[in-house]
This record gives sequence, structure tokens and C-alpha cells, in this order.
Amino acid sequence: MLSAQSKELIDREIAKYPADQKQSAVMSALRIAQDEHGWLSRDVMNSVAEYLGMPPIAVYEVATFYEMYNLNPMGRHKITLCTNLPCALSGANRVCEHLKERLGIDFNEVTPDGEFSLKEGQCFGACGDAPVLLVNNHDMHSFMDEEKVDALLKELKS
Repeated sequence: MLSAQSKELIDREIAKYPADQKQSAVMSALRIAQDEHGWLSRDVMNSVAEYLGMPPIAVYEVATFYEMYNLNPMGRHKITLCTNLPCALSGANRVCEHLKERLGIDFNEVTPDGEFSLKEGQCFGACGDAPVLLVNNHDMHSFMDEEKVDALLKELKS
């Protein structure tokens, strides 16, 4: 289930740890596997476990604990909006309602065309830039409002 390229990337992460502790690269390995497959099916998580030489349950525990891992298929663009207090006080609730209206979906849903998923997130460590959202776990967008959301959705569709 893991391509040679993904295994090469995981090997780079494993090299950061002592030789007898390669399971320490589990979070990076899951991110790499998710980038390759779009989400973490049980088969993909089992492949990660086998590659790292750890029990599958240990990989499942990590994947189910952290929000950045997708345990179900997602849209091409996963938008995760922080709704913690600093973001909420800075307008995240308005942004949330606007996103839901524009996309026609609720949290943990995918648009019918498969383009977008919407997730509720917790603190991204950028409270001074609130409200904040992440696209595909990699691209942070700060000081979001309805106008910026519309521009972002337009950009992502093109």
C-alpha cells in the first residue's frame, strides 16, 4: 500500500531517531501515507504499522487521536476551521456559517462534487491571526472573513 517514494520519505523520517526507535516516526509516516492515499484506511494504517514494525493498534491510536488524520475519504480540498475561543471571539462562528452556506455541507461532510470537505479544528497556535483555517493540513489562512472565504473558495476551485 505504500509506494517506493512514500517509503523513501518515511525512511528519511526514521533516520531522525535512534535505530531501535523507528516507531517514533509514526506521525510523519501517517502524514506521508495520507498524502499518498488521501486518507487513512485500515489497510493503509496496517501498512504503516508493518513498515515501522509496530502493532497496528498503536498506529490506530495515533491516527484516531490527532485531528489532522483523515479516517474517511475527504474532498480534494479539506478546509479545517479553528473554532476555539480566540477564533470564535474573532468571528469564526460567522465564517463557519458562511462556509457551510457556500459549500452546502456541515462539518465532517464532503460536497457532492468531491471538491471540498469541512472540518472543525482546535487551536492551530495562531491565535493572533484569528480566525484561522487550514487547507489540506498545510496551508494556513489568517484573519478570515466572508470576503476572504469567497476568494479562497474561488481560488481552490480553479
